Amino acid sequence: MNAVELVPGARFPDLDLPDHAGNGRRLSELAADDPVVLQFYRGWWCPKEQAFFRRLLPLQDEAEVAYSRVVSVSVDPPAVEAAFRAGLGARWTFLSDESRRWQERLGLVESTDRAHRPYLPAVFTLFPDLTIHRAYNGYWFWGRPTNEELRQDLRAISQKLRSDWEVPRS
Repeated sequence: MNAVELVPGARFPDLDLPDHAGNGRRLSELAADDPVVLQFYRGWWCPKEQAFFRRLLPLQDEAEVAYSRVVSVSVDPPAVEAAFRAGLGARWTFLSDESRRWQERLGLVESTDRAHRPYLPAVFTLFPDLTIHRAYNGYWFWGRPTNEELRQDLRAISQKLRSDWEVPRS
């Protein structure tokens, strides 16, 4: 199966996966009418992922009041994701691709860990219709977006979405 092209301007596939509670969810449902930060991570056990999540946590308060969503995806089973999410204090949705149904199709297979076959770390900022605004390769830690880069992406998307973005003129 050929991987889909995950580049700015392309539409991200509408993933359908169980969430951290085991409930079936669709990415389009989670996005609703809001911008999305979509993060793929290796698993709870990776120190790079733990460091990135600790950095991402302060952004959740801003995302919630700014009508934006965060969604994280791994191959960890829902129960493991639920425990990791709770331990972090994250309130956003975690999706489980334990069966790796989407991993190859997305072309996000981590090639250096053949035993666990985790996701290749990547972050995408999406419009509500799942059009990719920006893609970040997180294989190398410095390739991951900073919170400020994510803020700027979410601002740019929101500005294009919200008809009342500009200051009213009298």
